[in-house]
Amino acid sequence: MNTSKKQASIFSGVTLAALAAVVLMPLLLPSATLATEILIFALAALGCNLLLGYTGLLSFGQAIFFGGGAYVASLTMIHLNFGLLGALFAAMVSGAALAALVGLLAIRRTGIYFVMLTLAFTQMAYFLAYTLSDWTGGDNGLLDVPRPPLTLLGFEISDLTSSYAFYTFVAVMFMLIFVFARRVIHSPFGTTLVAIRENEGRASAVGFSTNHFKLLAFVISGGITGIAGALYAMLLNFAPLSNIELLMSENILIMTIIGGTGSLLGSLLGAGSIVMLGDLLSSVWPRWMIILGIALIAVVLFMPSGLWGGVESLIKRWKERRSGVSEEATKEVEAK
Repeated sequence: MNTSKKQASIFSGVTLAALAAVVLMPLLLPSATLATEILIFALAALGCNLLLGYTGLLSFGQAIFFGGGAYVASLTMIHLNFGLLGALFAAMVSGAALAALVGLLAIRRTGIYFVMLTLAFTQMAYFLAYTLSDWTGGDNGLLDVPRPPLTLLGFEISDLTSSYAFYTFVAVMFMLIFVFARRVIHSPFGTTLVAIRENEGRASAVGFSTNHFKLLAFVISGGITGIAGALYAMLLNFAPLSNIELLMSENILIMTIIGGTGSLLGSLLGAGSIVMLGDLLSSVWPRWMIILGIALIAVVLFMPSGLWGGVESLIKRWKERRSGVSEEATKEVEAK
């Protein structure tokens, strides 16, 4: 009975809210391309949230997995004629493998030393991608990245050349990964990750191999982020070197923090707010990043749980006020 209730909760509430947002975005936003970009970065923020929000690991290595997924998917499509699903699978495997390599070394340290290790790995990956210009295009990036049609068992299901068709595909991918991530965090594995975040020493004393759990969280996060990087390269028809630089890790972290750590729906809110803010202000004011910094400071000071935490607190206050009004009305009726 409890298992069925837990399974039901995965496909209701927050999942339905995410589905509603996915359906409404292309209708409310200026273009389907902008909506697609939001969902792609929401995937990257979701992967980061599994590390930061649920495991307590502040990683600057997300750009490695994002850029690695973009390069691997692009190269396999260009040189090996991989289809869409094959390229995404290759991106997921490469992102997971890179995350396993980075995590295996980084989790040996904690705190600031862990953060510095992930930062150093990102810098190394950036200069490696810059040096291997025959493969990555160097400063120019990898050009002419195709966007192949969606095929299954040799049959073409959908041509993704139009922006709305590609958005639909990305939306389906996002919802599948969103439901998978909710299943992960509602499982005993997810509960253990939260226990490690709250008190790693106590979790280790109970008998959990905390490094194994952290490494597996890294692998899942890297796989999801690798898929996001591949989709971004297909969206742009281009895999820029900036995908793998430190600034990309910072952007993904900012989206995660502004949206709300420990909230999968917050990843969507954070990505949406940053992408739309950049789209609206970048053409008006070249120093729009100052506003982003002010917004981040405001969120940290006044909404430490992020945008989704602020939404939840408003809903909670509304329910309390509504219940208080209903109790007063009940008392008045009883008094009469």
